[in-house]
Amino acid sequence: MESPYQWFAMRATYKRELLARDYLVERGIDVFVPLRKVVKKVRGIKRKLTVPAINSLIFVHARKEELQEAKFGVDYLQYLTRKLDGRSIPIIVPDRQMEQFRQVVEDDTIDKTFYAPGELDLAKGTKVRVHGGPMDGIEGVLLKVKGKRARQFTMEVEGTIAMSTKVENFHLVEVVELI
Repeated sequence: MESPYQWFAMRATYKRELLARDYLVERGIDVFVPLRKVVKKVRGIKRKLTVPAINSLIFVHARKEELQEAKFGVDYLQYLTRKLDGRSIPIIVPDRQMEQFRQVVEDDTIDKTFYAPGELDLAKGTKVRVHGGPMDGIEGVLLKVKGKRARQFTMEVEGTIAMSTKVENFHLVEVVELI
């Protein structure tokens, strides 16, 4: 039987993704905000900060009814949608894809670059699976990214975010299918 819980891609407008995360967590809802580390000057002093990888992006794992109830009256929390048969439907991320994405994002040993939707054309790449190392079993696309010297292993979460990292050991990459 399929679980009633799904990963919804959502937008928390005006950079309120962390506020939305805290609001939903207080209500017992599982939330994931992809974060990255940056160095910024704060009052003239360089500081290492953890900030959202893509502004406004948040993933929520909940039953649709539960999420509707939680977001009632919270105007800054909105579904990300895609067009299907002329209608806008919420973007739902498959569980396995979300697990793999979280695994790579949360691993601080992997150097990552994040991209907003449409910045990369993943259709030009080759679908692959990594064997060994910290990304064992992760599937994505091997792609030449403009401005990067080496080919990049790229993951996309449907219409919401893409993330790439350099692949150093090509013998650890298996072609799954040609796109």
